[in-house]
Amino acid sequence: MSYKVAVVGATGNVGREMLNILAERQFPASEVVALASRRSLGQEVTFGDRTIKTKCLDEYDFTGTDIALMSAGGAVSKKWAEKIGAQGCVVIDNSSYFRMDPDVPLIVPEVNGGAIAGYTKKNIIANPNCSTAQMMVALKPLHDYAKIKRVVVSTYQSVSGSGRAGMDELWSQTRAIFVNDPVEPEVYPKQIAFNVIPHIDVFMDSGDTKEEWKMVAETAKILDPNIRLTATCVRVPVFLGHSESINIEFKNPVDEAEIYDLLRAAPGIMVVDKREDGGYITPVDCAGEFATYISRIRRDVTVKNGINLWCVSDNLLKGAALNAIQIAEKLCNDYLKKG
Repeated sequence: MSYKVAVVGATGNVGREMLNILAERQFPASEVVALASRRSLGQEVTFGDRTIKTKCLDEYDFTGTDIALMSAGGAVSKKWAEKIGAQGCVVIDNSSYFRMDPDVPLIVPEVNGGAIAGYTKKNIIANPNCSTAQMMVALKPLHDYAKIKRVVVSTYQSVSGSGRAGMDELWSQTRAIFVNDPVEPEVYPKQIAFNVIPHIDVFMDSGDTKEEWKMVAETAKILDPNIRLTATCVRVPVFLGHSESINIEFKNPVDEAEIYDLLRAAPGIMVVDKREDGGYITPVDCAGEFATYISRIRRDVTVKNGINLWCVSDNLLKGAALNAIQIAEKLCNDYLKKG
């Protein structure tokens, strides 16, 4: 079985990771096409041990292409995803544009892989927000075990979540501070170097930011609408890797040792939790790794059935590119099955 795959937004951070993961996981692709905007036409990107030149999205005919992995932003997805789907190509979209569409499944394969079946309505599958994706991997086995009642999550999100521009701004501001040059924020509303910013995406009337709202709405769609969740999302001066402090209140009694065992056995999770100096995972440790890492598991004694944990993942991988490829793998294995 082999499939023709197009990567839309191939020159961006996530697009490049998609190409890397397709090669590393030996995805059954008969052909991989790199697509980008007209201004990036002909730019070379790496696919395994080969380099391929980007083609222009505006001029590409998707007839005969089986899967389009899209990571070019919501405006591009709005313009192109349904057109691509209408040509018989299944779109796996990394933007937020289709996530809340009732006719588009929102998928974390370890959590609700069976919902992929709904892709036939529009030939589109949505990838969740990066901070939601890693949290879903952590919460799924625990929800199955004791039914989650309430979640309080605080995120510590790296600048790579803002793309190359965010990474460049952290670098330039850090350098400017060391050489006593002026610091002028452009990507972020305040200085990001040596600072933290409790503001990701736009503010809503409720006082929440849209990033915080996404975590609530996407958890309801992916895992369970009855889970009460509140989030505070913070941008931190870290280049790569999102971290989350998650407080969970369960409906049913929980045993701390069983929590450990469940998380160790769960797909996509690595537990690194030694109660000693350095016995936990940080963003530096998770860079380039496929797993969602769990540390600092401990009981919350302020509620009847409470647990705290620390969750870290490479946001360009499980939060974006890896999750999309995992969706594509399950799509091929269970639904397309092309000879």
